[in-house]
Amino acid sequence: MYYADIKKWDVANGPGVRVSLFVSGCTHRCKGCFNEEAWDFHYGNPFTGETEDEILKELEKSYYHGFTLLGGEPFEHENQKVLAPFLKRVREKFPGISIWCYSGYVFDKEILADMLPKWEETKEMLRYIDVLVDGRFVEELKQVNLLFRGSANQRLIDVKKSMEKGSVVLWEQPEYVHVEVKENPNAVGIPPEVSGK
Repeated sequence: MYYADIKKWDVANGPGVRVSLFVSGCTHRCKGCFNEEAWDFHYGNPFTGETEDEILKELEKSYYHGFTLLGGEPFEHENQKVLAPFLKRVREKFPGISIWCYSGYVFDKEILADMLPKWEETKEMLRYIDVLVDGRFVEELKQVNLLFRGSANQRLIDVKKSMEKGSVVLWEQPEYVHVEVKENPNAVGIPPEVSGK
């Protein structure tokens, strides 16, 4: 497998500060794709053990909240063969971070119905991915104000809950709490029964 880029300090492709891996190879070829170079399966650099170690070392830094896979297309079968064992390493070393993946394949109609019965790697990938942003980019449905998506047809899917329920469960953004500490600490946005005030 080849990869197009490793983006550190990424805040656009999932919540919090993330490390994002842009893999190479995509057969969707969406009109208006932001990363056309990565359609080529041999674009960029070979993804090696050293590349894996570089990403794992970067994720050791305390300010990272997660890891994101993009493309290209992570769910192309030849990419799954490399990414499934790598995601296992990420999850084992960092059980508390969130793992997101962007795929042009539709979760229920293509990944679950077509890939899952055929390839063990698909099962492995889904075991480690927390949120899947699914669906091809559709230029006519592009909206710049969408949270973590490029076009309105794409969905933010909670993979674990979806697998448990047997149907698509959309990811819900957690509410963030702002804590301000001065001379006299006070909690902003926390109900009095929780903060003790």
